[in-house]
Amino acid sequence: MRGEFYRINTRLTFYIKDIRDTMRGKTIIVSRADKNLVSKLFEREVPEVASGAVTVVAIAREGGVRTKIAVTSTQDGVDPVGSCVGQKGVRVQEVIKELNNEKIDIIQYAEDQRTFLQAALAPAEHLKITLDEKNKVAKVVCPDDQLSLAIGRGGQNARLAAKLTGWKITIAGETTQPETAD
Repeated sequence: MRGEFYRINTRLTFYIKDIRDTMRGKTIIVSRADKNLVSKLFEREVPEVASGAVTVVAIAREGGVRTKIAVTSTQDGVDPVGSCVGQKGVRVQEVIKELNNEKIDIIQYAEDQRTFLQAALAPAEHLKITLDEKNKVAKVVCPDDQLSLAIGRGGQNARLAAKLTGWKITIAGETTQPETAD
């Protein structure tokens, strides 16, 4: 991951991607940038995720920088976002600490794609979203003062929202030209 330095005797958590047989024996392929690492860390830190009361639906990640994770509840009365954040943010802080202070956005998954896209583009608000279901293209118009929040630094927020939702997102301000994220 970007910005990580490994020192002797430092405890690290890795995701085992693969175990391969080679001529020199078995080779273990590990990763700290894989999105499944985030899922397993939440499973370890959040009892509701481990028991299945809260399900991780989708993860979009730029390793070492930022992650967006969509969660939903399988039981009535369980707040999926609140469960993952924990009291005073204690659960999510453990995951953040394990990932070297990577920013994590936890959003609630919604079956309605418009609502899901709106949540994925947070912290931007007051978005007008038009969906092209056939081509999976979402055209987003937001107030000019919210445009930089919707796009994010270097297009990161829009890029992660597009990965998380699986939609191609075009963002435009009320008075500006559109920007596209795949």
